Amino acid sequence: MDEPVSKRFHVTTFGCQMNEHDSERMKGMLGTLGYRESATREDADLILFNTCSIREAADNRFIAHLGEAKRLKAESPGTVVGVGGCWAQSVKDEVFERFPFVDVAFGPGQIHKLAEFIASDAITAQGFFEFEEFAGHLPTQRDREFQAWLQISQGCNCVCSYCIVPSTRGRERSRPAGELLAEVQTLAADGVREVTLLGQNVNSYGRDLRGEDRLSFAELLRAIDAIDGIERIRYTSPHPKDIREDVVAAHAECPAVCEHIHLPLQSGSSRILKAMRRTYNRQRYMDRVAMIRERVPDVALTTDIIVGFPGETEADFEETLEVVDEVGYDGAFTFVFSPRRGTLAAELEGALPHPVKKERMARLVELVQRRAKERSQRFVGRDVEVLVEGPSRTDPTRLRGRSRHNKAVNFEGTARPGELVEVEVSSASSQTLLGAERLLSRTG
Repeated sequence: MDEPVSKRFHVTTFGCQMNEHDSERMKGMLGTLGYRESATREDADLILFNTCSIREAADNRFIAHLGEAKRLKAESPGTVVGVGGCWAQSVKDEVFERFPFVDVAFGPGQIHKLAEFIASDAITAQGFFEFEEFAGHLPTQRDREFQAWLQISQGCNCVCSYCIVPSTRGRERSRPAGELLAEVQTLAADGVREVTLLGQNVNSYGRDLRGEDRLSFAELLRAIDAIDGIERIRYTSPHPKDIREDVVAAHAECPAVCEHIHLPLQSGSSRILKAMRRTYNRQRYMDRVAMIRERVPDVALTTDIIVGFPGETEADFEETLEVVDEVGYDGAFTFVFSPRRGTLAAELEGALPHPVKKERMARLVELVQRRAKERSQRFVGRDVEVLVEGPSRTDPTRLRGRSRHNKAVNFEGTARPGELVEVEVSSASSQTLLGAERLLSRTG
């Protein structure tokens, strides 16, 4: 007797690691409802988009994909189209008017409502936009069995003038420490070796908690480090104002906490940082860098930088270049300023012409890559520990993985995904290390 054919879903994710984590939760929840994942939208009964609204380019890419969903729904009217995430939250009052073929829309705090909608056999479009739940409470379908996200908080209390996150994810809320540690113990028992802590501002974690469930971020790092089986701890994203000595000490003293810190700069100009409402100036930022490098000399520092913020002069931009050159980042995410509706920066005067922003971006990227390549040379001739992820994307005869410094490593070897191996590095570019596995060093 044939088994009943289960319905299929397809999820497209835009944006940050938090969105990737939320999509894993969506997939896990749909799996409990009997859905199977489809490799293509064409074969899906449920087409989902998990959206980002940090930058305009992400909006435009999503809307182009949404057009394909409209076509597929016209060809197969029973197809359900759902839109979740930050973009959906930001346009909650108009999403169904602009896109009448969308059946369900929900914000980041309402992922659980997707299951409620599906189970209800609803015949009218529905939207869910309250800031209610953590996605971390939902079942998950991880892309790799040995790596996991751990949502420790959501929302943000900062008021950066360019950022839409507080209006799409709400005020900052931390998950109780006991709940997080129990989840990590379950992950470790399930074979997870590397866990990445997620939050809009992870290192302000715990300040809204009380009693036995309250830990500081540094205390949380130490508590997770003590759990057997967890061999790597990463986190994203922090705020420079909250990188304190106790967090840096955890990097220096906890074996599982990786030697990588993402320290968003945004601008090297104190004047522009004030306009951005970043609550630190250039000197305070450089003091943080000095403190980190004193305690963790071999640390890999990465950053975010915005080019062309309203009112940015050539002198302001030169200050950003000075900081980039002085710090010597191991990598950087660089963005041309894009005004977001509903933010203070969208109303500021002094917008820069696009050619000026493009020219400055080219200079910035050249410097970032040159300094990153110089920094990468320190690994040549060294053995680095690599968590194997699978075949190299550019050369199927090689394997790929990541070092503790969060460097991509392509190497010759025979290890399996999930294994930790030592790789002798033979060459290095700005982004990637190349080498060969030391076969006597494998664990896994």
